[in-house]
Amino acid sequence: MSKLLIASTRQAAGKTSIILGIASVLDKKIGYIKPFGDRLIYHRKINWDYDTLLINQLWNLDRESENMSLGFSHFRLRYVGQQDSIKQFLVEMAENAASGKDLLFIEGGQDLTYGSSIYFDSFSMAKYLGCKMIIVVSGDADLVLDDITFLKKYQDMTGVDLKGVIVNKVQDVDEFEANQLKIIKDMGIEVLGIIPYKEKLTLFTMKFLADKFFARIIAGEKGLNNVVKNIFVGAMATSEALRNPLFNTEKKLIITSGDRSDLILGAIESDTSGIILTNNIVPPPNIISKATDRNIPLLLIPQHTYHIARQMDNFEALVTKDDGEKLQMLSHLAQKYINIDRLQAKD
Repeated sequence: MSKLLIASTRQAAGKTSIILGIASVLDKKIGYIKPFGDRLIYHRKINWDYDTLLINQLWNLDRESENMSLGFSHFRLRYVGQQDSIKQFLVEMAENAASGKDLLFIEGGQDLTYGSSIYFDSFSMAKYLGCKMIIVVSGDADLVLDDITFLKKYQDMTGVDLKGVIVNKVQDVDEFEANQLKIIKDMGIEVLGIIPYKEKLTLFTMKFLADKFFARIIAGEKGLNNVVKNIFVGAMATSEALRNPLFNTEKKLIITSGDRSDLILGAIESDTSGIILTNNIVPPPNIISKATDRNIPLLLIPQHTYHIARQMDNFEALVTKDDGEKLQMLSHLAQKYINIDRLQAKD
């Protein structure tokens, strides 16, 4: 049985997506754990890491949350014990998850430093488990080179079997290969794949938003699969909002208070994927009826507009178990752009 730890230099580099893509093209029985969960959600009265729950459902692993993540905060894990205790818990978790499997994926925290103060960063976990490690890097070309150079110069990789790096979300693969690939190879770092940026993977549906914000769906339920490409915050006067070029973009999400009837009506009459109604204010019945007729979901939430807008600033479109098109795309990208044979090779 092989173990492979997937880590990343920065948050939101695409570790989970790459795991899903690689696993889909391997003819193996796959296991998965994410020892230090960093995307805490509440599912059926149980704390889960989002990525762990997703893979548990997609792969029918039928495992409990505590068997896939040791904890979700530094505070809790700090009381598990010192380094030897952390190592023992992790080794036992990995052995249980790997039982009957050909390959166990271990997903690291949000970046390489995450968990360092409690001996639970990705490098430490790789050493504890004696497993191979792949690091995902993403961003523009200069940022990628900075991260890999820093990794090579300053990280203590003693006892770590670094298999190589996967460069993710690259705007121009040909340009990257022509100008940056040799620089990375000259550092002695193997590049296992260069994956292009795909806008579709960054988009999300109204259903995803409804689940994320625990929203009450008061209209347009048939449009929950509408895809959002643009976001407009309706915090200005209606006349000003309707003249704003952003209001006329395609497949937009509108975030506004439920008492802004004129603005909501204007949104329903345009190319709108859905509307988040803030402050728990329900609009008049005629608006609800029009939204239903046009299959434009109205999501009612208690938070105020500014609070939701701030959350959307750092919003990450995560894959869901119902995202068949995204899952298929991840499989295609892994097959086309990752050297699967080299990844599986026993050095």
